[in-house]
Amino acid sequence: MKFEDLNAWKRAARLSADIYRSFQGSRDFGFRDQITRSSLSIASNIAEGYERDSMNEKSRFLSYAKGSCGELRTQIYIGMEVGYIAKGQGKQWVEETRELSRMLYALMQSARSQGVKSQESKGEGTP
Repeated sequence: MKFEDLNAWKRAARLSADIYRSFQGSRDFGFRDQITRSSLSIASNIAEGYERDSMNEKSRFLSYAKGSCGELRTQIYIGMEVGYIAKGQGKQWVEETRELSRMLYALMQSARSQGVKSQESKGEGTP
């Protein structure tokens, strides 16, 4: 499967684009840089994981993407608190990061189980 076919990647890329558009006029360059980088990291790590050769690497990069969801969610909460993000918009983004985290967890579980099956078929998982 190509990463471009994954709903998680499509949604992460869309979320990142939304965040970029929302912060393009922000004069708080530090916050803008941080929130756009963490949003970009989600889709980028999904893509990188799916371009890797092993299931272990795929799972590791999906884990990085999931971590970036938590980082982004934190920045959204802070952005709402300081008035950079409207509460309604922030709540939508928070829910989207939660959903992406669930999707990434399922993809990680799938990659891990495929990695175990692959090792067992090579005789690496049996004593």
